[in-house]
Amino acid sequence: MNFLESLQQLDEQLFIFIEKTAANEYLDPFMLLLRNPLTWIPLYVFILVYITVKRRDKALLFLAGTLLCFALADFSSASILKPMFQRLRPCYNPDLQVYLRNLVGCGGQNGFPSSHATNHFALAAFWFGSMQYLGMKWQHWLWVWIWAGMICYAQVYVGKHYPSDVLAGAAYGMSIGYLVTLLFTWFDKNGIKIKKSRRIETTASSRA
Repeated sequence: MNFLESLQQLDEQLFIFIEKTAANEYLDPFMLLLRNPLTWIPLYVFILVYITVKRRDKALLFLAGTLLCFALADFSSASILKPMFQRLRPCYNPDLQVYLRNLVGCGGQNGFPSSHATNHFALAAFWFGSMQYLGMKWQHWLWVWIWAGMICYAQVYVGKHYPSDVLAGAAYGMSIGYLVTLLFTWFDKNGIKIKKSRRIETTASSRA
């Protein structure tokens, strides 16, 4: 058995453990709620209002960073990486059908990496990093990691992903969030300078 086969076997064992041991009917509604994108609309509104109240001058740039972060994470994971790796979701594995409880539809065949994990960890990394940059206490934003982690776990719980799908998505999402945070801080420091230099050039050319 090679390394990839061993990894697949471990993944399946962890998946079976969650489905057989950690799952129960009382948790089902909570997990379904966690993974529903509509559940978190109030949270997104709250964060936008929060940044507008605390740092109104940075709110538009923060919103742009959030949208860019989500767009990069969602497009690259769903449209590039999943077709590239072509790893079937556990709900398409005939050997695992007996363990599935069919809480949700299986969806598309490819599951690596998890787009849910990529998207939410990208947002968590960007929010955590940008809030620190804007002078907010980092301790107040540790919850974003727990939030993203719970959504990832819910994806495995309902049978949509293997554990490694969400772990890979989380790692990839964090890298995207970190890069967008760097872009956010760079543009915040240099964006005004760029605008001023353009104005000076325009004024100079008009005088000439």
